[in-house]
Amino acid sequence: MATLAELDFGGFKSGYVALLGKPNVGKSTLLNGYLGQKIAAVSRKPQTTRRRQLGILTTEKAQIIFVDTPGLHKGSYKLSEFINREARYAFLDADLILFVADVSQLPDEEDYQLAQEVAEKAALTPKLLVLNKIDQLAPAAIERNSRAYAELLDFADQTRISATAVLGQEALLSKIIELLPEGPKYFPDDQVTETYERDIAEDLIRAAAFNFLDDEIPYGLYVHVDDYKLRENGMLYIHAQLIVERESHKGIVIGKGGGMIKQIGTAARQEIEEMSSTPAFVELKVRVEKNWRNNQKFLHKHGLSYD
Repeated sequence: MATLAELDFGGFKSGYVALLGKPNVGKSTLLNGYLGQKIAAVSRKPQTTRRRQLGILTTEKAQIIFVDTPGLHKGSYKLSEFINREARYAFLDADLILFVADVSQLPDEEDYQLAQEVAEKAALTPKLLVLNKIDQLAPAAIERNSRAYAELLDFADQTRISATAVLGQEALLSKIIELLPEGPKYFPDDQVTETYERDIAEDLIRAAAFNFLDDEIPYGLYVHVDDYKLRENGMLYIHAQLIVERESHKGIVIGKGGGMIKQIGTAARQEIEEMSSTPAFVELKVRVEKNWRNNQKFLHKHGLSYD
């Protein structure tokens, strides 16, 4: 029997493309832009993405299976261990690695740590350096910072983009296709993700909460959607629990007179409606689960553990 590498696919390319980079460099924004719809939550804070998520883009020439990953980060919680393993598994199985960097800043310790991980565990996988946020600094600074990032790894190529201003993305797509191997279509042409809408809604609610809450709360926040139903009137009904680790955090999430949770619910509803193209009603409740980030039973129940 012929192996996949021996089959003739008529020049059609396909493969898994890992989106790597530290938190808030624009990986999810880039993915949503290519797919033309929101499947990955976007927030200015780390840990918005906690699981690997597929984004499938099919063109006449290729099927690109993007794997959006959590950013590697330091943390002593069992949840942190899970997030870091999710990121590592993504690039171990990839056909191509996109190392996404914020070119408006010089590389820092997190960039060096990630580069070292990739060099040690995916040395033979092609790597493309994607320098994002080129619209945020002067050309001379772009050149200086680009050289610093280029020294991190043995990159096959590099490209400069702005995921928010949609600059350079066509050129990046061409380079991705060029570097992918020939292969079959793994998914139907119209499929854009393997993730259920219910799970995407959880991410979108969490991202909305992250954007409104102070720094000390979001990383101890878990969102669980209990109910996700399309009713006969055409309205999508969603009930979700916002789970925090401390009683004091519960009051902050609810806010004075319920003001904070109303803001979170409104922002989440708008994002969910954009994702689902359906009018939605979002009801949020807050409860306390002490030290859930280190509770193995809780993490296992909610799919946040390999044990």
